[in-house]
Amino acid sequence: MSLAPTTTAVAHTLGDVYARLTGLCEVLSVRVAEPGAADAGSGVSAAELVKDGAVLDAFVAAEATRIQDRHGVVARRHVAASRALHDYAWSVSLLMSGAWYLQRRVPRIRPEDLRLDLATAEFTVTPGSDLACLTGDPAAALPGVLTVPHEEALRAELRAAVADHMTPLLDAIGPVARRGSRALWGMVSDDLVSGIWYLGRVLGREDEAVRAAGLLLPSAVAPYPSGADFRHLTTDDGRRHPTRTRAGCCMYYAIRPDEACATCPRTCDAERLRRLRG
Repeated sequence: MSLAPTTTAVAHTLGDVYARLTGLCEVLSVRVAEPGAADAGSGVSAAELVKDGAVLDAFVAAEATRIQDRHGVVARRHVAASRALHDYAWSVSLLMSGAWYLQRRVPRIRPEDLRLDLATAEFTVTPGSDLACLTGDPAAALPGVLTVPHEEALRAELRAAVADHMTPLLDAIGPVARRGSRALWGMVSDDLVSGIWYLGRVLGREDEAVRAAGLLLPSAVAPYPSGADFRHLTTDDGRRHPTRTRAGCCMYYAIRPDEACATCPRTCDAERLRRLRG
């Protein structure tokens, strides 16, 4: 099925920024499909994850297999579910927040436009036509593009886009992960913030990215239960390093108890400073 020219223009615009993101971010395992291509990749769609219990079980089981292969640990089912959700939320949030950070454009990724290869954990995204931007953006001239008047309105669009995509999956996986709404949305908050922070470090613009994440989530904004809440630690050489404490838990400590994440509530500032000294 061919796409309308205006739809194609938006999709190619998004495809370009997604491709730039995957080129910049080594740990972002995403393949960008051609807009309108018949082959959108193998695996299961994000829509199937939330509608089919067997597909969701396979999603969790595949993560358990990866944990055992990488770490030699047999993860409990709820731990594997949390780890799978963490990778999903981080990847999908970064596709949307990365477009916002790099181009001040906010795409909405429909569950139907995202596929996951369970064996490799690689995502395939098919760029869509749902885009929001500022009124002065050249893309605003394309039919169907939503224009907003200022930066805070665009940040609101990003918060909504991530929340709308993640809500069905959180509803489906919550009982498997044995976590309530606040804990689940805490994880999404963390992954939204950490993706922007990671991209800033990749670009050599960490301070700018920290400020951007702080403006995106200045405090709790429903459904996100907390703000970015960055603070700084100072090493012996006088350098200030941004850090934060996660609002949710990615459950990595349950796999590697001695290697909790640097932003884990279990990791004290003394340990964070030790790691920074390296």
